[in-house]
Amino acid sequence: MQGVLTGFAVIAVVIAVGYFLGLRGHLGKDGRTVLTSLAFNVATPALLFTTLAGADLSVILSERLLVTAAGTAAVAAVFITIGALRGWGAGQITIGALCSSYVNAGNLGIPIAVYVLGDASLVAPILLFQQIIVTPLALTVLDLNRPGEPTPLWRRLTTPLRNPTAVGSLTGVAVACTGLTIPQPALEPLNLIGNMSVPAVLLAFGISLRGSGLPARGDNRPAIVLSTVLKTVGQPLVAWGLGAGLFHLHGTELLAVVVTAALPAAQNLYTYASQYRVAEQLARESILLSTLASVPVLITIAALLG
Repeated sequence: MQGVLTGFAVIAVVIAVGYFLGLRGHLGKDGRTVLTSLAFNVATPALLFTTLAGADLSVILSERLLVTAAGTAAVAAVFITIGALRGWGAGQITIGALCSSYVNAGNLGIPIAVYVLGDASLVAPILLFQQIIVTPLALTVLDLNRPGEPTPLWRRLTTPLRNPTAVGSLTGVAVACTGLTIPQPALEPLNLIGNMSVPAVLLAFGISLRGSGLPARGDNRPAIVLSTVLKTVGQPLVAWGLGAGLFHLHGTELLAVVVTAALPAAQNLYTYASQYRVAEQLARESILLSTLASVPVLITIAALLG
């Protein structure tokens, strides 16, 4: 249980610092925007590149990844279907589907994997899957649905190549696939820049909570509630059903896929929503509610399957 509580405590402290920065106005009226842009355009691409460039891509072929991919697709499909029927719009549906299925595998998943599962590498499958496939796909959809003139075909086809986050992921994968070894002096500046990503995202998220009121209110309430329920209840249930029933996982392997599926929505989803100026309330409040709700869920899973 210590890993669950430690991971959440670290995140809560940094978000609280961001909230008080916003409350006191120390970063000015554009502080949140600057932090979001810094994370999206510079720090997160650097972090993704350095993470993936040295990753063992063989985990993509593991059964755990198949469970992760199927569970992610299942809950995202539920949100997309309901959102389409209710006419929520492509941008809101994309952000809502991400909040329903995209887990906080980095700054929360790694410490929980260490303390609860005993092995940080057990979050690698979902981390790679999200960075290599889910992120470029979702950001391409958001790019193609920006308001303005119709997008030419050539720009549609090259959208992932012009998105900083997608470029960081895909470039890192390319380096890992070729087996190239980047000299440490060349990696150090990227590591330093990449280390700004998580705190920048958390601080910006904390600033955004200033004056936001109680969550799940207003016209976005159905989408917020739906994404939160899918994330905290639906995704771990699907992962358990697929892992135990279809892939016959048991012990640590089953615990790993269910625990990672039960992680809350990642804070960087708010960065995406803010950067594209779409469904910001949905992202902010879904992340907040799923983070709060995931604490008892993760403790229950650890007690039942651990």
